[in-house]
Parts: sequence; C-alpha cells; structure tokens
Amino acid sequence: MTDSTVGPGSPSTGGTGSDRSSGENVRAEAAVEKAETLAWLRRISGDLATATIQRLEETLPWYAEMPPARRSAVGLVAQAGITSFLQWFEEPASTPAIAADIFAAAPRELLRSVSLTQTLQLVRVTVEVMEERVAGRSEKVREAMLSYSREVAFAAADVYARAAEARGLWDARLEALVVDSILTGEADDELPSRIAALGWHGHGEVSVLVGTTPPQLDVDQVRRTARKLGVDVLIGVQGLRLVLVLGRADLPSRGGAETAELPFTDIAKRLEPSFGSGHLVLGPAVPALVDAGQSARAALAGFAVARAWRHAPRPVEADDLLPERALAGDPVAKQTLVERVYRPLHAHSADLVATLWSYLDNGRSLEATARELYVHPNTVRYRLKRVSEVIGWDATGPREALILQTALILGSIGTDATRRRGVGKRRPPQPH
Repeated sequence: MTDSTVGPGSPSTGGTGSDRSSGENVRAEAAVEKAETLAWLRRISGDLATATIQRLEETLPWYAEMPPARRSAVGLVAQAGITSFLQWFEEPASTPAIAADIFAAAPRELLRSVSLTQTLQLVRVTVEVMEERVAGRSEKVREAMLSYSREVAFAAADVYARAAEARGLWDARLEALVVDSILTGEADDELPSRIAALGWHGHGEVSVLVGTTPPQLDVDQVRRTARKLGVDVLIGVQGLRLVLVLGRADLPSRGGAETAELPFTDIAKRLEPSFGSGHLVLGPAVPALVDAGQSARAALAGFAVARAWRHAPRPVEADDLLPERALAGDPVAKQTLVERVYRPLHAHSADLVATLWSYLDNGRSLEATARELYVHPNTVRYRLKRVSEVIGWDATGPREALILQTALILGSIGTDATRRRGVGKRRPPQPH
C-alpha cells in the first residue's frame, strides 16, 4: 500500500520539473532572439531613417514644399520615432514616456506649421517603411511596430489637443481684454495688434450689441451665425452682461451676397436668440473697430435705461433711447439730441422750431396749433412734414414726439446757458 501511494507522486514530481525546465529554455531562446533582433534593428536604424525621409519627399507634397529648416525638424521627429521604437521594443513598459519624447524633439513652431492630419501621415509613412524592411524578419517585430504606432498616434493627438486648448484659453483671455478695452474706451497703440492676433476679418463698419448672458452660452453657434450674416464678431461675457462687437467682413464661408448688405438692426435680430431674456440694445454704427468705443458707450447707456421704455422692442437701437439716456445724465445723448434735432431746425427756419414747439405743447393737435400760430391747419401739416424731412423724425408719432420734445428742451437750456455766459463775459465799455 505504501508503494502504491508513493508511486503516482514520483512521476508527477518529475513531470513538473521537466515542464519548468522546458519553459525556461523557451524564455531563454526568446530573449536571445529578441536581443539579436534588437541588435539588427539598431544596425539598420540609419537606413530606416534615410528611407523614411525619401518616402516622405515622394509621397507627401506638403513635406517637399516646406522650407529646409522645417523639413529638417520633421526629419528629426521621424528619426526620434524610430529610435524610441527601438527603446520601446526593448522595454514596452516605457511606452508613455517614449511616445511623448518623440514630439519633445520638435521645435515649438512646428505645431503651428504642421497640422495633426499631416503628423498622422508622417506616422503612417514611417510605419510603412519600417514594416517593409522588418516584416520578413519577425512577426513579433511587426506586431510590436503596429502596437507602437497606435501609441504614437494617441500621443500626437494629445500633444495637439493640449496645444489647441492652450491656444483657445489664450485667445479667450485676449478677446476679453480687447472687448474690455472697447467698452472702457481705454484703447491704446497695442489694440490693433491684439485685434489682428485674434484673426479679426472686419474691414468696415462696426456696431456693438449689448444684452443679458443666457444660462448656457454657445460661443461657437454665435460665431457660426455671425459668419453666415457676413460679419465678424468679438464676444465678451461680463457677468450677467453679454457684449458682441460686430464688424462687417468679407468671410469666405458667409451665407451669400444678399447677407453682406444687411443692416445691423437685421443682424441683431438674427443674433437675438443667443442672448438671455431682457433688453437688447444695439449701438450706432461707427467707421472702424478702433472707433467701436463710441458705439459701446451708447449701447451700454441705452442698456442701463431700457427698462424705462415700457414697450421697447428687442432689439432696440441706442439712439431710440435718447430721451431716457438724456434724463439719466448721459452727455452723449444730450449732445446728440441737440445736434441732430434742435440745431438743424433752428438753422433751417425759426418757423419750424416754433411750429414744432406749439404742436407738442398742444398735445399734437393740428387745430390748436393753427389757432395759436394764426395759420391754416394745412400750413401746420406742411411745416411738420418739413421737420420730418430735415431731421428724419416724424413728430406725429408718440415715441418720436417724446424724442423731439426732449431735444427742444435741451436745446433751449443750452442756448440760454450760452447766452448767460456770453452776457457775463461781455467787456464793459471803454471810456473815450
């Protein structure tokens, strides 16, 4: 019984030792084969790099057209890829560090001159050349090379993604700085260069649109809409306030020729869904972006008082809020009303000023105005028509009547103040 118990165990023990010895022999043979393959790859690495550069020139037109310095930089990246593959083949666990080192050899400006698509083409060509040269040597080398090329492709995507993210953050900060300079009117000599750095395509009139920030602002959608409307846009988010600086631009991707002639009011209506609820105010058009501060000041002043107009449209032009802005103390609104209403009427005819005063004071009644001025009602109609032709506002409308009456009041106050200053400065008569 004792022999039968021990007997089966003895063959089992001997068999396990044989398997262990066989496994060690296999590993030793694999290690020797890998060492020989690695030594062979190192011997031909120079030829692989040369063949890769030659293949790049033959198959990639963009590489052949690059300046010599950039071609050299691309070649360094290809050589670094081959060298790092040899290191990875020797120690696969070092994949992340080695893949990142490939692109560390490239100059920083190469990221701006070579796109991600071109980089992947570079990786593909390099892999094809290596595959042709080593495919017959060992299937394991081929599999390792395909696996490594995948890691390099992911590393390239990561490098370009980080660069794009950094660029996007920098552009966002620069754009916020430019918009803030426009709003505060603190434009300096560096503003044009900052605008150019943002890729501004505007070449004509500019207007500023001010409204509330929506809960979820889709900046890319705003830019796409602006492009379709034939304008370029700068976007500034200041807490609850969203500011768009709109400039006419000749963009290749715009919707069509008919959109190029859209007035800013129509453009503001198309962009209205991008804003949150509340008032939306459009500043007057100015000749160029460097003058956008004027439009911004008017738009901000109008946005601050827009609630005073109960039935204000959305969007509303800042110049349609001139009475509210003037009452709030906006000096630009006061000056605009005097220069666009009072002075042109006063310079054209004193009868027009008197008729407009009387018409507004009498509740816009033609008969009452005619009785006060001792003229026929048709004469009043004619003069009111002339008023509209001279200044562009129709006194028969309730909203425009408010604008005109405010302008007359401000003009009269300014005239009286000027007269008083003139009397105070009058020199006394000199004795003979």
